[in-house]
Amino acid sequence: MGIVRFFFLCFIIVFVRGTLQAKRQEPIVYIDMRYTLKADYRDSMAVIDIWDNLHAISALQGIVNRDKPRLYIEYVETHGRSIDAYWWNRYRREGEWLHGRDTLRLQSVEEAVSYFRPLLRGVVAYDSNVASTSNVASSLAGVENLLPLRWDARPASLYQKLTNGKDALEVREWLVNRDGSTLFTGKGQIPGTERVSSGSQKCDPYLWLLERYMKTGRMDGRYAGYYQDQMWRRKPLAAPTNHHTLTNHDFFISRKAFFFDLSPWPDEATDDMSQPMGTDYRTLCEMLQQAHTLRRGSAPCYIGGFPEWADKYTKRAGGKHADVDTEWQFAELISRYMAFKDADAIGYGALANASFWQHFPLQKRYSQPWTSKKKLKQAHYLNNDGTVDTTRNYVIIYVGDYDASSWISQRTPDLWDNPHRGELPMMWCISPVLSERVPHILHKFRVTASPKDYFAAADNGAGYLMPGVAEQNGAPEDIDIWRRHCKKYYKKWGLSVT
Repeated sequence: MGIVRFFFLCFIIVFVRGTLQAKRQEPIVYIDMRYTLKADYRDSMAVIDIWDNLHAISALQGIVNRDKPRLYIEYVETHGRSIDAYWWNRYRREGEWLHGRDTLRLQSVEEAVSYFRPLLRGVVAYDSNVASTSNVASSLAGVENLLPLRWDARPASLYQKLTNGKDALEVREWLVNRDGSTLFTGKGQIPGTERVSSGSQKCDPYLWLLERYMKTGRMDGRYAGYYQDQMWRRKPLAAPTNHHTLTNHDFFISRKAFFFDLSPWPDEATDDMSQPMGTDYRTLCEMLQQAHTLRRGSAPCYIGGFPEWADKYTKRAGGKHADVDTEWQFAELISRYMAFKDADAIGYGALANASFWQHFPLQKRYSQPWTSKKKLKQAHYLNNDGTVDTTRNYVIIYVGDYDASSWISQRTPDLWDNPHRGELPMMWCISPVLSERVPHILHKFRVTASPKDYFAAADNGAGYLMPGVAEQNGAPEDIDIWRRHCKKYYKKWGLSVT
């Protein structure tokens, strides 16, 4: 009986401890932001509210999800399907990561800000009339735990709602004058610095960030976001309505990234026609160089985003360079500074909740069952002497390019879940670095793969850059940094082919 009592007591202790731990877990806050997709995008005031709310909720996610998964939003839709609900429901099933977690559903951005008020230091106010200040505000959101809000005098604006009243947030950083007038004029001296203006009202805020935050070591240069600034509000229907990619900011805010929206071309300006030619390009190079210096050879720079070819920097936006040429120009440029992109390109460019999913518990290793000479002989690919049977033709089915977290997130339901997958051998070329933003997706692929699904890395390894450019034009040690970077991911995901 003594042994029975002992084991019964142990059971009670374990049960009570588990119950208490479950109760101690914070509920996951869930907000449905899809109402912003149903707004009238021809109404400029509606577009302003869409921008303000999505910018604020994404930044809030980046701040509160930095150390644990607290806030989840439902936003991205593809072909009539809610992508965020798809992934949420997938991992709410019994035995999965989110099963049994309490959920608190809130109805508005204001409610969410009030709920997470203790985790915020205040606000960074930015300027409606200087588009680039929105990206600088996202940069400060991560470094300083500040909510980015567009200055707006309207009583009904999000800015006024959150900076006035009982639980008002204090504005701690100003990218606009306190009366709402423009701070960065593109003339004289850049405010708050000893640097002479670049002559570009667009670029001066980025140079302010460079002088005040990057050169002083308040940012480490490991992460960056190449996402469209608030100029999106002028042409919100130029591409799919979510192509502002505001919901992509959260992960990079959680990693204290610097944000930019600058042209990779030195010979034109498509959204700041008054700037001295090449000011965008020179500003971008200076930021990338400073980020490279900050990292001191420790790692590549992880850039999320892609050139906004529908709105800027291409022929369709009034420039002189083709869309794909602009893609490659940007890839070549960042490669010189040992930086790679997670290519959230227009089409399927929107991604939400990466700051939440970054905490998904991956397995230590994901191995692959590689073939053998014996199996290749049985399949008649090899002759009995081990040589390739040259009387036959061979086809490899390359499935890609999976070099963007947003694309793999949106296309999994219709491609990977297709009932015909597994009928033919297919080589899924997925950049393993996507496990930083969408680890839950790479995990799903591996644990649900058929015997005919196998995996290689997408070009050009664990991230999209041009290694040859990095080797020829970068610092001598950069290609070794890239090798070490790729090796870590290849080892974890059982990869040996690029």
